Amino acid sequence: MMMQNSKFNKQNPWIVGITGASGAPYAVRLLEVLKAAAICPHLVVSAAGERVIAEETGLTMGQLAEGCVLYDQQDVGGAIASGSFPATGMIIIPCSMHTVAAVAHGLADNLLTRAADVTLKEGRPLIVVPRETPFNLIHLENLVGLARAGARVVPAMPAFYHGPEKMQDLIDFVIGKVLDQAGIDHQLFRRWGL
Repeated sequence: MMMQNSKFNKQNPWIVGITGASGAPYAVRLLEVLKAAAICPHLVVSAAGERVIAEETGLTMGQLAEGCVLYDQQDVGGAIASGSFPATGMIIIPCSMHTVAAVAHGLADNLLTRAADVTLKEGRPLIVVPRETPFNLIHLENLVGLARAGARVVPAMPAFYHGPEKMQDLIDFVIGKVLDQAGIDHQLFRRWGL
């Protein structure tokens, strides 16, 4: 585990899980925005997530985790595995259908899925950002199961009403919607009617 930077607010950590679905730029941007808001991300990344980060962004885990508290996914005894860890909530971005299925069915077999299970158990916000298309019936039923358990499902579906001009604008829209669900203020996109 890496040391936490003292500039971060220690009272409101968010757990961020990154899995092997395509969409690593969303995760990178979320971490940037959280750190800029003085919220220290407690980060856990699946093995497939590490691969996708490298392939889609060119970042190493060291570069990605700078300024975060990093956990090994196989360390099921990591601090974020306990309900006594004072997390505000957890965001899984991007969230693979494998992880959706595991969390929807309570299969807490690694630190990422255990942290998600604990987040639901403690009644804290769990925000999942699936990045898959098309969804099959199994995917949809698992997403419904998560929603019934209290998770917020925020698919990585950018909008166009705010007049995006570059890819970063599309990424920022999705991250803004995630932050809305987390109750974190942002100015990442122009809101409808404003």
